[in-house]
Amino acid sequence: MSPKARAELERVLDAEIKEWHFHIYFHQNNVDEHDAALKLRDSVLRLRRDGAFIAVPLFRVNTAPMGPHPVGSYEIWVPSETFSSVFSYLCINRGSLRFDFRISLYLPSFELTSVLFSILVHPITREQRRDHDTRAAWIGQPYPLDLSTLPITSADIPVQYKSLKVGYSAQNALTVDQRLTLGSNVERILQSEKEAARAPPRE
Repeated sequence: MSPKARAELERVLDAEIKEWHFHIYFHQNNVDEHDAALKLRDSVLRLRRDGAFIAVPLFRVNTAPMGPHPVGSYEIWVPSETFSSVFSYLCINRGSLRFDFRISLYLPSFELTSVLFSILVHPITREQRRDHDTRAAWIGQPYPLDLSTLPITSADIPVQYKSLKVGYSAQNALTVDQRLTLGSNVERILQSEKEAARAPPRE
């Protein structure tokens, strides 16, 4: 591997995002949405307890707009180690359609109701404003954010929950040489997969 290619690999690995926030949005004056949002939060806590993933909801639930967030919300911190598991769970369980059966004076009636949360997903880096804007993604419909409440940059990454020793606090990250070996092994295995694109030879 050439020094230039190795330097590029090291730069990419050093810049890797290792912690994320999921912000669950709900209309704070809608009782059904508020209750459903809290049930989803309780489910995340139970699944964390049972080992499905590492995810830490903040103790506070915002029942009014707070910071850049324009409606009620709460934050879930997730390390990169379990990002895909949490993303998967929230994609599948961010809300539901349900039928409400009601009996009126004359005829029974059905009403279709839905609670589908919008979820802001953003990385945690030194550039909080960009994290919430150009680096953010949404599960569901996006909301406009008030980015003026966020600093453009900060001196340090706002690392959370260091005691868990995951995310930015992980102590046993793979070395560059271990990554190179991993990459070579993946390429070797994929040679037998006809639909997989081939990586160019190393410089």
